[in-house]
Amino acid sequence: MRIRHFAYVSLMALALAGCNDTLESASKIDLSTVKNKVEQPLPPRILAQMSAKSMDRNSPILIRIFKEEGALEIWKAKTDNRFDKIADYKICAWSGRLGPKVKTGDRQAPEGFYNLTRANLNPNSKYYLAINTGFPNKYDAVNGRTGSDLMIHGACSSSGCYSMTDEQVLEIYAFARDAFKGGQTSVQLQAFPFRMTAENMYKHRLDPSYDFWKMLKVGYDNFEVTKRPPDVNVCEKKYVFNQQTTDGGAFNPAGKCPAMSTPPALASALSSYDKTYAMDYAKAEKKFDGLAWYDPTEAERKAVVAKTRKGRELAYAPTGTSLEAGRMVKVAELEGMMSKPAVPATVPEAAVASAAPAAAPATAAPAAAPAAANATAVAAATPPNVPVPQQNPLAFAPEPPQETADASKKPFWKFWSKN
Repeated sequence: MRIRHFAYVSLMALALAGCNDTLESASKIDLSTVKNKVEQPLPPRILAQMSAKSMDRNSPILIRIFKEEGALEIWKAKTDNRFDKIADYKICAWSGRLGPKVKTGDRQAPEGFYNLTRANLNPNSKYYLAINTGFPNKYDAVNGRTGSDLMIHGACSSSGCYSMTDEQVLEIYAFARDAFKGGQTSVQLQAFPFRMTAENMYKHRLDPSYDFWKMLKVGYDNFEVTKRPPDVNVCEKKYVFNQQTTDGGAFNPAGKCPAMSTPPALASALSSYDKTYAMDYAKAEKKFDGLAWYDPTEAERKAVVAKTRKGRELAYAPTGTSLEAGRMVKVAELEGMMSKPAVPATVPEAAVASAAPAAAPATAAPAAAPAAANATAVAAATPPNVPVPQQNPLAFAPEPPQETADASKKPFWKFWSKN
């Protein structure tokens, strides 16, 4: 009986192992079976996750990219009109280092806030499928940044793009296609150097792009608090987020910013968020006293991948992440380790007009930089009376010209604030 029982258990274990193998293989699409890549439906596992998260298949999406850890995330609107993460992918290859793209040929991948329309989809890309990032946007253009045809695409090969495997880009393209079919006309792409937590901001405080990143961080904070794509404008060559004009003025990328203010409920939420961030920053100062992050070169990232592959042949050539190849070093050693300067930031050092509450200058006390606590801290910091947002105009309305005011457009804060 014992032998028979053992045999039965062994058979069941093998059967279960077979099931697991089947599930794992099912999660990776066999591209040879795809008959129409442009209309390939999302896999059942993702549709099941949507149902569990109260998401409609054609509801709006948002794309977030974090260079340092090589991550691309898809966020999708739920029935309560807040966004939640539905999928994440490991970026196969991106070129350059942390920092924004400044000029043609610098091999940098874009960082910033971009609006993607249906026209940004390229079903005929030679890199399987592609989505144009929209670089240069209005901020890039007014700051003299140059470059073109910077994509999210397949083939795992990059020179200024965010390159995925073909299987990954097949799903990413499907997410965007379905959202556009549902009526979304502008998908927001948020491209960051890293997750803008207090610890990460302290680690990177000596980077030449730090002032530019502090500006991006205001938009990052707004999304963390509201879980809605922030309303993005440009004036005085700077990004501004979730701002209400108070005198009927318009946003002109090169012109003076109009009189503007932050909706009260949002300002209150950001204020609480800032307090949590300040505490986390103080902890980071103690933890990494006298240290700063060394951002690895593209060659160093590739070397890490080559070492871990150990002779294994792959159909693609990943470049590795900055987290794998970079490290904390003594501040006194950092300049000597940087053989080439990082891509310089062109953002003015003046205070950024933003939705963040006023804070002390970062040069006086880095801990007073705009808040960026992690998602867990945000949930605890956000006041319970912050209203559930209604439909965001970014989800189903095209971006209006920034040079002219559109009186017919209902201000974004009326969609989510009771005030």
